[in-house]
Amino acid sequence: MPESAIRVQSLRKIYNVPVREEGLKAAFRGLVHRQLREVKAVDGITFEIAPGEVVGFLGPNGAGKTTTLKVLAGLLHPTSGEAQVLDYIPWRRHKDYLRQMTLVMGQRGQLQWDIPAFESFELCRAIYQIPLSDYRRTRDEFVELLELKDLVQKPVRNLSLGERMKCDMVAALLHRPQILFLDEPTIGLDVTMQKRIRTFIAEYNRRYGATVLLTSHYMADVVALCKRVIVIHQGRILYDGSLAGLVGRFSAFKTIEFTLENAAVDLSAYGEVLSRDDGHITLRVPKSETSRVTARLLTDLVIDDLTIEDPPIEDVIERVFAQEKIE
Repeated sequence: MPESAIRVQSLRKIYNVPVREEGLKAAFRGLVHRQLREVKAVDGITFEIAPGEVVGFLGPNGAGKTTTLKVLAGLLHPTSGEAQVLDYIPWRRHKDYLRQMTLVMGQRGQLQWDIPAFESFELCRAIYQIPLSDYRRTRDEFVELLELKDLVQKPVRNLSLGERMKCDMVAALLHRPQILFLDEPTIGLDVTMQKRIRTFIAEYNRRYGATVLLTSHYMADVVALCKRVIVIHQGRILYDGSLAGLVGRFSAFKTIEFTLENAAVDLSAYGEVLSRDDGHITLRVPKSETSRVTARLLTDLVIDDLTIEDPPIEDVIERVFAQEKIE
């Protein structure tokens, strides 16, 4: 097993995009003298991921997340830079590498629409040349984990979105890959289905020691699965480290929630009151003032219960995006 499952060094992917001007005259001119502009989808990123690590790859739309995953999956050639996954160069698409990785893109399934998912699983077995005994054992294991027993015999077109995405997840992992590139695997799903997919990914990682690089706009996915996150914006990495460290570094406030018998008391001297709901109060206070304010509250008021929490991870991520590159 290599020391790094994924190693990326100064990776760049630049697209030359035609400049389109308005008007018929400009359109004709563009046919003869086309002007191009560079779009830096990925702009010199460097990171490493250890075997078995689950890493969140975060950024707004257009940040370069999906482009990076496609390069690492071998679907795109980079403009420059280096990348190795399990000591393979992805875009050379060596068959031994393709047997050890998978790319799952939310709502872009590989199942055949008019036949049952069970038959699509058989097609995956043939493509990856999975021994029949291994295939049946893995298929049954995944069907049980995702509670698909009553669904895999139905035509895919008759399944709900969540059911299709669970079946797609099974199809993508039947060959038990060691590298998982997951691009918005829970997009569009309800909260219950998101949780089921997250639980399955976590269990797959635990059982098989797979390395996972995950993109998601649902921060619940990231919090549940990832201890480490890489934040990318405009093709560049803004942060690479622990999720807890991200919160600690970019969060200027904490929230204090407590239950107060006399909910009408003036609390403006303690912090910003975010909500009052039937005696349940939420205050926002500067992080540096948290200990002092908490001590004052407990001394001055009759409080039944009190908790201190970091702000929602969505707020922290938004704050990171608002910053220039952090050195």
